[in-house]
Amino acid sequence: MASRFGFAPSMGAWRLKEGGSGAAGRAVARGVVSVEHWLEAERDQLMLWAPVALGLGICAWFLLPDPARWTMFLLLAAGTALAGLALPGGGRAGRSIGWGAGLAAIGCALIWAKAERVAAPRLTRTSVASFAGTVAVVDPVPARAMTRVILQPDAGAGLPPRVRANIAVADVPAGLAPGARLALRARLLPPAEAGVPGSYDYARVAWFQRIGATGKALPGIRVIRAAPPRRDGLASLRARMSAHIQARLPGAAGGFATALATGDQGALPLADAEAMRRSGLAHLLSVSGLHVTAVVAATMLLMLRLLALSPWAALRWPLPLVAAAAGAGAGIFYTLLTGAEVPTIRSCVAALLVLAGVAIGREAVTLRLVATGALFVLIFWPEALAGPSFQLSFAAVTAIVAFAEWPGARWLFAADDAGIVRRWTRHLIALLATGLLVEAALTPIALYHFHKAGLYGAAANIVAIPLTTFVIMPLGAVALLFDLVGLGAPFWWMTGMAGDGLLWLSRTVAALPGSVRALPAMPDGAFALMIAGGLWIALWRTRLRRIGLVPLLIGAGWALATPPPDLLVTGDGRHLAIRGTDGSLALLRPRAGAYVRAMLGENAGVADPAGDLDVAPDSACGPDLCVSAIRRGGRTWRLLATRSPYPVTIGALNRACAAADIVVSERRLPKTCRPRWLKADRGLLSRTGGLAIRLDGPSVRTVRRAGDLHPWVRQPCAPGWGGRGRIS
Repeated sequence: MASRFGFAPSMGAWRLKEGGSGAAGRAVARGVVSVEHWLEAERDQLMLWAPVALGLGICAWFLLPDPARWTMFLLLAAGTALAGLALPGGGRAGRSIGWGAGLAAIGCALIWAKAERVAAPRLTRTSVASFAGTVAVVDPVPARAMTRVILQPDAGAGLPPRVRANIAVADVPAGLAPGARLALRARLLPPAEAGVPGSYDYARVAWFQRIGATGKALPGIRVIRAAPPRRDGLASLRARMSAHIQARLPGAAGGFATALATGDQGALPLADAEAMRRSGLAHLLSVSGLHVTAVVAATMLLMLRLLALSPWAALRWPLPLVAAAAGAGAGIFYTLLTGAEVPTIRSCVAALLVLAGVAIGREAVTLRLVATGALFVLIFWPEALAGPSFQLSFAAVTAIVAFAEWPGARWLFAADDAGIVRRWTRHLIALLATGLLVEAALTPIALYHFHKAGLYGAAANIVAIPLTTFVIMPLGAVALLFDLVGLGAPFWWMTGMAGDGLLWLSRTVAALPGSVRALPAMPDGAFALMIAGGLWIALWRTRLRRIGLVPLLIGAGWALATPPPDLLVTGDGRHLAIRGTDGSLALLRPRAGAYVRAMLGENAGVADPAGDLDVAPDSACGPDLCVSAIRRGGRTWRLLATRSPYPVTIGALNRACAAADIVVSERRLPKTCRPRWLKADRGLLSRTGGLAIRLDGPSVRTVRRAGDLHPWVRQPCAPGWGGRGRIS
């Protein structure tokens, strides 16, 4: 008779029942008993995996290509949930599997439903349109000498319901504000998909924002109806406050102060924004947990001090509760003022939960709080999981709280009777360790999304975070307050000095040798392994948490061992980058813009500025064609690329194609153009999107995957061309 075992609720573990036989059965029973004992020891941590399971279902929807597979995942997850909950004996392992699978199914259903709910028409091709529309959002970007607006075209315009357009500063009409009605002419195009594999996919972001076209407004914009007064009080207040800060504090320091006060980053010069990214300080520009916490804490402290001045209030009112209520109000107002972006909402929710914990006398900052905040965001904005903002924010908070809950960290942060030197030494060590841990947690995410990470960010943040939290933000708030009576000038001067000091720090750190580590686009599997390993280490408490080092190290090794592409081709065929054997990058078009150069450099894993193919070794370029010899894998590959719209004699073109291994063109080349290996012209690129080509293999990765039916993907990939397919 086969061995039988069940769960004994009173014992909290699986036990082998009498009558069992067989070594295999006893081994299985012992394994189940061990798992149950472990889960019993970790029972307080199981709730922390709820947002992870929900996120797993959301990730499955993004990774699986079509409705048939989404449905299959839903059915499989639902079946697993029922099976886990129906296991005899009611063991904790079965319940955990059941609840986890159920949450995964809910996550997949949530993101699928959200994608269908926000569905809106999109432009299918580039066009120049004259239309009238109502302004929904106005976003000045002084650093780029433009204003970005989101318009709602009139119903008869034949355009998508929401259009994003950039207006040059010289063309901004008087009276441009939310609610105004404009008449304009604009060059519009569909929301841009990822230019090359691994780059930013704006088409996906635009889909969930219901933006169906983007472009540039041409001169001659007219306001045909002024904005109604006080249509959006907070948006108007935000715009006025941004303009006031920039008027009182011009320059880069004013742009940084504006970003802290209103969340508007458009006034910060691009060079300073890049320096902050390279130095690991870019998180200070995005209003999130640090900023909301500072506002809430400052409000509570100020309210407590003011109320304590009144003996009558101190004796009759619960001052901590009153201060907590004031802090909650300040946090909500600050969140709404800064645009109520997802990271800010997440931080505000977390702050409110902390205040609720304070009010009821519970420990406020715990991993359960972080998990609750993550669940809140994923339920209402499941698409946020795919973006770097959500990932960076929660990775940092999780790392900090998990470290703070570690007994060793509690000893470092403890306030005891030790001497002041010893106590402050411990606190400094704890602060440095926290910075290093946060940097380690954020590095894989930064490398996955941005393909580069600052190496000195931990040290820079030790100075930058206290300077921002305890100096710049309070001084800016005091300056705004004293401006009400015309006495804010001295405080603006101090705010500017502190802001200039922080920007100097970012520029200095960014300029250090080796300040930035660049890597090519890493495989999704490597990133998933690192995230899984990090979560395993952070969320468990017993010794088995160390197992998380295995996938973490495997993923890191995989990412580091991923070779960079030899060629990158953008989806429109206009831009091509060749990576030299010395690690340098050469571009096909000398006039390629800064955005294109940055995108190609990041995805090739090259931190240095790109050069031009015209002067690259083994290359020869004319006005219309470029020819280059690329030595890889023991052979020489011959590349031919067009870079002008002018026709080339068919005979000469055919001979050049026949002599080339690879041909790249933004045009649709004739069938008689037959290179030896790959013809990446408009016909192919319209089906595949951008390409990342490895010649030592050889292999090709494409932006679009075979059979991908996500709603923002314009066309499915051609048969035989997978997103990570291999061509031989």
